Parts: sequence; structure tokens; C-alpha cells
Amino acid sequence: MSTDGRGALVRSLRAVVPGRDDHGQALRVLVALAVPVSIMVATGRPELLVYAAFGSFAGMYGRRVAGRQRIVRQVQAAGLLVGGVAIGVALAATGASTTVLILVETGYAVVGSVLADIARLRPVGPFFFIFGLGAAATVPAGVVAPIVAIVVCAATAVLAIAVGTVGMPRPFDGPPWTTGLRVLLRTPPSGVRVHALRYGIAVFLSGSIGMLLGFDHANWAMAAAAVPLAAADGYRPVRTAVPTLRRAAHRTIGTLSGLLLAAGILALGPEPAIAAVVAALLLWPTELFMGRHYAVAIGFFTPLIMLMTELTAPGPPLDMLVQRGADTVIGVAIGSLTALCVRGPARRRRR
Repeated sequence: MSTDGRGALVRSLRAVVPGRDDHGQALRVLVALAVPVSIMVATGRPELLVYAAFGSFAGMYGRRVAGRQRIVRQVQAAGLLVGGVAIGVALAATGASTTVLILVETGYAVVGSVLADIARLRPVGPFFFIFGLGAAATVPAGVVAPIVAIVVCAATAVLAIAVGTVGMPRPFDGPPWTTGLRVLLRTPPSGVRVHALRYGIAVFLSGSIGMLLGFDHANWAMAAAAVPLAAADGYRPVRTAVPTLRRAAHRTIGTLSGLLLAAGILALGPEPAIAAVVAALLLWPTELFMGRHYAVAIGFFTPLIMLMTELTAPGPPLDMLVQRGADTVIGVAIGSLTALCVRGPARRRRR
């Protein structure tokens, strides 16, 4: 990497981009999760948090568009989020092997990449979709009834979309509602197909390496592999290594910082209800910094995920934290190498 490239990478870790209505957006996403969490705490069901959280992520999408277009993109994202969780729930209920998880998640990464690119979804890529699939698949069978898990996720997604219209000017104005469906039926251009291939290769390779370490490792490694690839999409190729390495550095540093924060929280031994509330509150800074500084956002997102994992499948906290750090490094490394090695047709011709 050139000196300018290294300088840009270091500057990206220091700079915080000014926000545009980030506080309002983060508050809407938090409210969409706070409502179901309050119900879960009141009814003594904090283990349902993981399904509600992924449903609430639908509110993260469409933040830079307005009117019907915003709602349409959130509906599209909700479909992929709920679909991923539903597939994961089915894998958990049937006791699917790690090999099956890798194959299914790889396929969903490819499909999610194509659909996310065609629909121009932001955040970019299938990261949240495949992470939801893997998180649901690693919940032990019998902890939550499959239909309950899917309903909780879908209901929270609907709530997130509804809350997303609050405070927005003329939220129902815009092109016909069917436009969003017609967009998804388009034939993807070659750039979109190549980028989906990158996701498939990265997710499969990282999952295969993770499989040697265990079921949970495969899931986290596959999710981490998707992150560097989100530095671009099928319409916006990466022409240098800097954006990919920047994304990888942000993910690694943010995850390791978040693991330290998670260790501090778990060391206090919070009751399940308190852990659920803390996890929900962490969604606010996650969304607040998602468009400003990715490493900071991931620093809050990681303990959110760790607390959800602890509520659904408790385990030795220290072992879990060390393993997740290793999984992240594996996935980010594979994703970065794939992004840099698998080039599109135009880039190959230029070389």
C-alpha cells in the first residue's frame, strides 16, 4: 500500500463524519426495539431479544431517502432479515450440521448481495441478513418455539417500519408501491453478479475454516467475511485496496473494542432482564455512529450481539469473547483477500 493509502486508512480511523438527522434516526430504531424488549422483560422472556433485534434492524435502511421510497427499502430489507431468521430457525429446529449451515448461509449471502445491490439498499450488502440467519441457527433447539421466533422478528420489523415514518415529512408520497417489487425482478448486471460471487467465495471459505473450530465459529467468521466486501457494491466497484482495508480495519478494531466492553458488562453478572435492557440501549449508539464512524458503531454493536447470545445460549463469557475475536480476524482476512483478488471484467481488461 502506498504512503497516501496508509495515511487515508489512519485518517479514517480518526475522523467522525458529521451526521444528518442521525439522532432522530437512532431514536426511531431504538424505540422499535425498546417496545418489544419491554414486553419481553415484563413477561420474563428475554431470550426472544435476538429475534426482535434483527427485526428492528429494518429501521436502519432507507435513511438517505424519503417518502414511499424509504418505506419500500425498509420493507425490502425486512423481507431479507425475516427470511434469514426464518431459515436460521429452521436449521436450529432440524439440528442441521455445520456443513449445512455453511452451504445455506453461502447461498443466502449470494442472493442477499444481488437483491441488496439491485434495490440499492443502505447499509450495503447482506451482512445483517446472513448474521441473522447464523445467529438464529446457533440457538439450541427447544429454547424458543420456531413460530414464536419468526413472529417476534416479523412483528418487530413491521413496528420498525411504522416508527420510521414518525417525524418524517410526507412519508407516503412518491412512486407507486409496486416499484419496489419491479426493481427486484430486474436482471442483475455483470458487476452485481461478480460482487455476489465475491460474497459467496468469502463466506464459504471463512465458514469452512470456522467449521474446523466448531459450529459457532463458522457463523461469526462468515458474518465477518461479509464486512470488507461492503466497501463497494455491484454498481460501485473498488478501484484501490484502501476502501476494503479501511473497512476491514474498522471492523477488527471495533469488534475487539466491543469485546472489551462486553467483557466488562458480563463481568458484572447482570440479571437477564437487565442484560436485555442494556443490549437494547446499545442499539442507539450503534445506529448513531453507523454513518459517521464504522469502528465506533461496531464497538457498540458487538456487545449488543454478545448480550443477545448470552441470553439465548449462555456460556463461559471469557471463552466466548476470545473465540469471537479469533472468528472476526479469520473472517475479515478472508473477506479482504477475496475483495482484492476477485476482480470484475472491466478491471481485468484494464490490467
